[in-house]
Amino acid sequence: MMSRRFQPTPLILAAILAHLAAIVAVVVDLAYWPWTLAIIVLAHLALTAAGLWPRSRLLGPNWVRLPPEAAARGEIALTIDDGPDPEVTPATLDILERHHVRATFFCIGERARAHPELINEIVNRGHAVENHSHHHRHHFSFFGPRRMREDIAAAQDILGKLSGQTPRFFRAPAGLRNPLLEPVLVRLGLTLVSWTRRGFDTRETRADIVLARLARQLAAGDILLLHDGHAARDAHGQPVILAILPPLLDTIARAGLKPVTLASCHPENRPPV
Repeated sequence: MMSRRFQPTPLILAAILAHLAAIVAVVVDLAYWPWTLAIIVLAHLALTAAGLWPRSRLLGPNWVRLPPEAAARGEIALTIDDGPDPEVTPATLDILERHHVRATFFCIGERARAHPELINEIVNRGHAVENHSHHHRHHFSFFGPRRMREDIAAAQDILGKLSGQTPRFFRAPAGLRNPLLEPVLVRLGLTLVSWTRRGFDTRETRADIVLARLARQLAAGDILLLHDGHAARDAHGQPVILAILPPLLDTIARAGLKPVTLASCHPENRPPV
């Protein structure tokens, strides 16, 4: 596994300097405390805003698109979250197989433990399994470093054992995070991934709208987000992903794009120069 070091982003460095400056100012003269308090509040607001923006790189590295080399090859990534689901995941795999397409499944650890046969099926059909936390808590972005590490590491362990593949990528629940995530990911050898665009298929029940959102300005290097877990259902009771996946794959094929797994684009898999 490639090692990388934690490198604070300019925003994080600025927040640290703001806190240090505030401490020095108060030590020099207590009369400065209203200004120092304002500086600290503004720093925290900036960090919070960055964490609430899933596609932001202000808190650390974040794949919102595939690397340039993959885009140059006309590659695109389908990423499927929140599974495995005993009803939706097998049907999703069948559609992908009929279209000869590979995808990346960001799986929840506790769901994988409940349905180990589905993780095995995902891998046997040529897809990749990546880390989407163990419990998928909606307040994940409020976790401290210890709880964050425990949750991600638990998923890393179970997904690695069930799939036979060590996950290389992590997607935060709902894409929300805080400045403490990147050091944890560095220690666990994971890279954060968000998306280029999403269809909101956990809430939107109209398949045509979801499809339009995902196919809009489709281009090489895109990372698309869909859901087999927590999938919304259309007017006929069909999970939206199953309704939109065939026409989406046809659109991708007509555009001359090739769906690949994120793992195939990982720096470790690039041929030497």
